Amino acid sequence: MVQDTLARIFWSRVEAGGDAPAQKFKRAGGWQTLSWRQLGDIVQEVALGLLALGRAKGEAVALLSASRAEWVQADFAIFSAGCVTVPVYPSYTPEQLAYIVGDSGARTLIVEDSAQLAKALEVRGKMDSLEQMVVIQGYEGRERSVLTWDDLRRLGRDNRERLTSVLADRVTSTQPEDVVTIVYTSGTTGSPKGVVQTHANHAAALRAAAQSTKVAQGDVHLLFLPLAHSFARFEAFMGIHRGLTTAFAENIDKVGENLREVRPDFICSVPRVFEKVYAKILAGVEAGSLLKREIFQWAIGAGRQVSRLQQVHQPIPAGLALKHRIARRLVFAKLHQALGGRLRFCFSGGAPLSKEIAEFFHAAGMLILEGYGLTETCPILSVNQPDAFKFGSVGRGIPGVELRIASDGEILARGPNVATRGYFKKPEATREVFEPTGWFHTGDIGRIDDDGFLFITDRKKDLIITAGGMNIAPQNIENLLKSDPFISQVMVYGDRRPYPVALITLNPEELRKFATEQGILTTDAESLAKHPRVVERVSRIVEEKNGFLQSYAKIKKFAVLPADFTQDGGELTPTLKVKRKVVLEKYRNLLETLYA
Repeated sequence: MVQDTLARIFWSRVEAGGDAPAQKFKRAGGWQTLSWRQLGDIVQEVALGLLALGRAKGEAVALLSASRAEWVQADFAIFSAGCVTVPVYPSYTPEQLAYIVGDSGARTLIVEDSAQLAKALEVRGKMDSLEQMVVIQGYEGRERSVLTWDDLRRLGRDNRERLTSVLADRVTSTQPEDVVTIVYTSGTTGSPKGVVQTHANHAAALRAAAQSTKVAQGDVHLLFLPLAHSFARFEAFMGIHRGLTTAFAENIDKVGENLREVRPDFICSVPRVFEKVYAKILAGVEAGSLLKREIFQWAIGAGRQVSRLQQVHQPIPAGLALKHRIARRLVFAKLHQALGGRLRFCFSGGAPLSKEIAEFFHAAGMLILEGYGLTETCPILSVNQPDAFKFGSVGRGIPGVELRIASDGEILARGPNVATRGYFKKPEATREVFEPTGWFHTGDIGRIDDDGFLFITDRKKDLIITAGGMNIAPQNIENLLKSDPFISQVMVYGDRRPYPVALITLNPEELRKFATEQGILTTDAESLAKHPRVVERVSRIVEEKNGFLQSYAKIKKFAVLPADFTQDGGELTPTLKVKRKVVLEKYRNLLETLYA
């Protein structure tokens, strides 16, 4: 298969895949399947439609939608037309949308529905380059510059005879060094930066992943992360490259139901999803009878013994193997069935995964393979493998990638997948992190062990340096605290302060249960957060977890917040990471009281 541009990768797969299943999505209560041939027909129609709209080679087309089959269809249609995709998170504000469309010079904007169209129309006057908007579903208006998805496909069909040769030329004449996408990072503050990526960058990442990941043609995966994020998009690209069946979750709230229906072979997820499953399991066990808790602990104990042997490639004694099979049948079967029953492994990325959670799931018979990368690396640098993994690490570097640790502990990376063209129209920002020699400064702090496994200790900019000069990695402490199911989110603070403190949010379900057990009658969130018994419960957790920390890293004081961090509230990124600067500004006065 020719693997030098994403468009040629796609059309080679369509030809090879034929009638095999390519995409699955749920409509009107039932799952529908598109074959590779059918997917190719749709992508061709959309690409021809873009040509009929006058899209020239190299022009930007923006894409504003939640993850769905049409997202990927549009993406590869844009590539086929020789254009450049500019993804936009559906959670972005009208002002953020206007900035990205304006900065990229996008001439066509594809939006998911009438709600996203309204967002675009609100700032239409600020998007000077924009000529048309296309709505995927739910639009029946008559604005002259707005088409429906069906209109765009129909336009492509109507112009097939005239433009088929033009489309073929666009596919064959596009070069690996050509820009394929500009991905705007979802930074916590300020205007996002557009990372300029080429076909060659992505082709190199896909070739390396093919050697590093044990997925096979025909495997089914359930995609539920936002496709505007590089991790989910790489998952979609991998589906095309490897000939997988990509099933699209209805939405994040339906993932559990969709897992049971689709029964995937693997999934890609961010740690927050695994944290929630982990918390739910522990809460369920704690609510059970003494006998149930004892059986669970016995099963986990057997699982941990097996896990330790598997990690060092040692044989499992017959007696232990029997205990493990019984444990799986009695205890872990429900977990596996809840996740579809066929998962061979899961990939985790986008943020650090707690080692404790990874070890727990492996003891339960589910391997989570953590990887690492950034938007600037398209987006993979390292990954654990089923036959070579270390919990707490993000695996070894993928083929073709060099990793080294700078004198200040920062991770540097170099390879063909690193987007060395840097940031769109931002030469100074590019020079800050991309060296002329090809080394990229990741902004993460880490170490590489004797076996070549990379360990991330923290973000360089997030490192806390106390007033006493001690370095503290807040993410490690936050993951430690979040391992208790009572706690939902944590932000540790303490830069240039005498000691670290924490803002803590609680798991609503666990909080309700605790309040009922304790006879607390109030349901007011503010009152609950301040209730002495709730604060005392959190205090016990903090005290327990402090036992794992060095004296200077122990949490001395904390505040329980009345509401969880959310995307709508502005505290979380689209991949559910805490926006530290936003939280800091929002709760600055409260943090000051913890040092009073």
